[in-house]
Amino acid sequence: MLTPGQKAPEFTLFSSDKKEVSLADFKGKNVVILFFPMAFTSVCTAELCEMRDNVSVYSGLNAEILGISVDSPFTLAKFKEEQNLPFNLLSDFNKDVSQAYDTYYETFVMNLKGVSKRSAFVVDQEGTIQYAEVLESAGDVPDFQAVQETLAAL
Repeated sequence: MLTPGQKAPEFTLFSSDKKEVSLADFKGKNVVILFFPMAFTSVCTAELCEMRDNVSVYSGLNAEILGISVDSPFTLAKFKEEQNLPFNLLSDFNKDVSQAYDTYYETFVMNLKGVSKRSAFVVDQEGTIQYAEVLESAGDVPDFQAVQETLAAL
């Protein structure tokens, strides 16, 4: 598992806007990376809407939010539109980034193969992980208070 103090694995993924987005694009900003299993599921919707409803808190902490799942960019675009999410949703359709961040179910519910585990990472302005939480149960949500406290300390 990735731990605080380690360099965050670099990535470039397609967004729900069908544009390439890289972690390097956010150098000089703090980044909250949220991996989530699947768009349109109840817990994922609640988690990302919680971030939407508190986006001003995160921007006040100089943080960008990136949501990553193995859904296609097209599915993520519809999800982002329906939930009015004001941050990038990135498609890890090929599952490389989920595996690099060690947040990956080989087999998920209904025998679905290769789904992102729910997790949260805070990456600082220099690309170093400051907070890492990988949840084994898809029914749990990250500790948003701990994420905010980590950002406030940067």
